[in-house]
Amino acid sequence: MSDTMLILRTLLQDRNERETNPFISINQANATLLNQVDALQQKCEIADRELVALRTQLSTNPSKAGKMAAAAALRNETRLHEKLEKLQEECNATLKIEAQEKALALETAHLLAQQKDLVAAQEIQLQQQQAELEQTQRAVIHLQDQVKEAQRATLLAVKQYDGLKVTIRQLQKENDSLQKENYTLEFRLVDDKRLLGDELNTLTETIESLKREVDMLRSLKAQEEQRSRGSFGGTNPAQAESKTAQDDGRQIGDFGVIVPNEIKLNIFAHAMEGTCLRYDTSGIGLLATSSSDATVKVFDANLGHVLATLRGSPGSSIISCDLSNNLVVGAGSDKTCRVWNLRTQRMIHHLVGHAQKVTCVRLFNGDKSVLTASSDRSLKVWDISLKTYKQTVTLRHSSTSNCVDVASDSMSAVSGHLDGGLRIWNLHSGERTADMPGVHEAAVTSVRFHPLGNGHILTNAADSCLKVVDVRTGMAIQTFRHLGFQTVHNWSSSAFSPDGRYVIAGSNSTGNIYVWDTTDGSLKKTLEGHTVGVCAIDWGRGSQQQVASVDRMGMLILWA
Repeated sequence: MSDTMLILRTLLQDRNERETNPFISINQANATLLNQVDALQQKCEIADRELVALRTQLSTNPSKAGKMAAAAALRNETRLHEKLEKLQEECNATLKIEAQEKALALETAHLLAQQKDLVAAQEIQLQQQQAELEQTQRAVIHLQDQVKEAQRATLLAVKQYDGLKVTIRQLQKENDSLQKENYTLEFRLVDDKRLLGDELNTLTETIESLKREVDMLRSLKAQEEQRSRGSFGGTNPAQAESKTAQDDGRQIGDFGVIVPNEIKLNIFAHAMEGTCLRYDTSGIGLLATSSSDATVKVFDANLGHVLATLRGSPGSSIISCDLSNNLVVGAGSDKTCRVWNLRTQRMIHHLVGHAQKVTCVRLFNGDKSVLTASSDRSLKVWDISLKTYKQTVTLRHSSTSNCVDVASDSMSAVSGHLDGGLRIWNLHSGERTADMPGVHEAAVTSVRFHPLGNGHILTNAADSCLKVVDVRTGMAIQTFRHLGFQTVHNWSSSAFSPDGRYVIAGSNSTGNIYVWDTTDGSLKKTLEGHTVGVCAIDWGRGSQQQVASVDRMGMLILWA
């Protein structure tokens, strides 16, 4: 407040100086003029008295002397009149100057009034600014208090943050430890399942061998009985019964084919559309999916758990994947193919050699080799049995291939092309052994060898139909269509059931899944579960769960 009073006192002194100094000289000039007027008036009065005295003398002395006096008086009067006129002129000049000074004084007073109004406005503005200053000071004090409070809160938050970091580090360590234990347990479970599968396969082979021996013994016994009765013709009833039982059972190993009826699990697998889905061919209940989000994920098909998430190049799409014998492969738009070890989840090979995107990849059965197809119109065979991969064979053709499949003997492969044709290849020599043009009217999107032999191939194409093609004749022996079934994507897949009795595919438009019977071409079942188009589907050889599908929203459905 003392600073404010000093400011006000200074402003008042400045105002008094501005208002007083212009009038000091005016007052002094006015006083001088008044003194001069008084002196002139006194001189005029003296002259008037002298004039009256002279006139009196002229009236009382009319003689010569009087005439002389009158003449002298006239001269004196003339002189006095001249002096009076001179004084009158001086007086008029003085009055004129006084009038000018009064006009100047009035103008100065007007300017002074304006200055007073301006000073009053400035004082009001000063008071407003003073009030604003006080308000601002109060706001500053309030903000300072808030800053102090925020600083205290920040210090507390920093302490809590440090404590949380310590807690998070501990939790991360515990999480890492638990994840390692979990991975160890999961892979131990996978190994146990694999061993169990191997044992079951061994037992199945033993049982089949024993069955064949029993059938042979029954046949021999029947023949002996026929010989003993003297009859050597006809058909062996035991063999016919055994064949009928095998045909009706449709057994794969000691597991039957499970035609899907309902949804077992719904899993949000990927953030973007799925592109490929493949079961492990060994039948241990693992499946792999790939997506445009540049990942390959491996699931336990029975429980729906994610066992591994394998990542490709950021910003690229993984178009195709496959898994077998603890190996996972994924290839896509970055023109390369990656090979991971499922147990360690580490990439062990990065196959580089194609000039354009890789459209399909398949692992060989029981052999550490990989087959890739690309938009550069070539197929490549890669040997990954050693630490350093090696490209062994390059197969070239005139039309881009969207899909490939490797025969069970790993000697030959089939490729489907944009021109609607199929081509059969010898994987060791690199020769094209068969060319089947015009199988479909549009691009082929999927090819699969029959699971019980290499004589038949299942195809899916952009003309929205599935066909079973005889490899020997190159002709379609069965065609499957439905009004609701549409194939749009270049990677749309289809699959045989493990016994080859059924084929399955999903519509890219409605999301419905269709199961057809290969014996008569009839539609066996329509499954509804996806809300958008199905991108990929497969039929595995698991004991509890065999069919899975993934759609454009990245949703994975396991069917039971």
